Amino acid sequence: MSNTTPPFQLLSNNVSLTNQRLAVPIRTFMGFLSVSPCLLFLYINTIMLYSLKSKPMFRETSRYILFGNLLFADTILLLTSQLLYILAVAGLFVIRYICVVIVLVAIFTSAVSPLNLSVMSLERTTGVVIAVVWILCSLNTIIKLVMLLVLESMPLDQSMQQFCSTSELFHLKIHNQVDNVFISIVFTTVGLIIIYSYIAMMMVAKSASADKDINSKARNTVLLHLIQLGLSLSSTLVPTIVSALKSRAMDKATQIEYIVFIILIILPRCLSPLIYGLRDKAFRHILMYHLTCGLRCAVEPIKISSY
Repeated sequence: MSNTTPPFQLLSNNVSLTNQRLAVPIRTFMGFLSVSPCLLFLYINTIMLYSLKSKPMFRETSRYILFGNLLFADTILLLTSQLLYILAVAGLFVIRYICVVIVLVAIFTSAVSPLNLSVMSLERTTGVVIAVVWILCSLNTIIKLVMLLVLESMPLDQSMQQFCSTSELFHLKIHNQVDNVFISIVFTTVGLIIIYSYIAMMMVAKSASADKDINSKARNTVLLHLIQLGLSLSSTLVPTIVSALKSRAMDKATQIEYIVFIILIILPRCLSPLIYGLRDKAFRHILMYHLTCGLRCAVEPIKISSY
């Protein structure tokens, strides 16, 4: 991981993404391309959240409770990242403490997905477990807030002279070091848990008395969690790519950074919940019903499988 920029910074390089040398029509078009799919997926996410709340079987089953938690966190992250991008595209400078709130919320929710995936792979949950996930995710945010108040000298009640971003709030190298340690621990732990779950499923599958269909579904579920973890991990590559582009002073660096922003930040947060939701037959049926306003299919009782 790069030691020059924090891994969970999301839009920390939005200044270069909206370089003033770009013509206004070009920046407007780039903003439209970014915001349009985001609005579409925010609408889909809202429908999925509503669908999860519409049936008691979804509200009472651990898998769907955790899916709702994942969906909620990714939706908040998508909103905050798009808000930062829109502020940069519009050329708006905000008061520093407002920027602090937006950035810290983005950093906070970005850590929820991988930890939530680890619990989902174990198929165990209670309200306490979900609370623990959010508390663990808040540790990095609390540490950064304390360091910001104690170590940084910039006043929080003044308007920023640059676009709101992580790099404009946290200038000291210690912030990067804390981020690197935190993300390394999170993804190493989550990766080991999911791999352990997959190995455990494979061992059960070898049992002569095991249900082959259930084991197959279980393995596919764990593999899906690995794919989702990879999607979450992809956003951590952004600082390294941007740093490499800046070091080479490429002519098309701004456009490339924009493409990286779309592919590695926006799409993973949009696709991960959608893939999981469409894969589940019971939930897919209800989701399609709400997406089509009840015109394409009728809601019928559906038995929820173990996986």
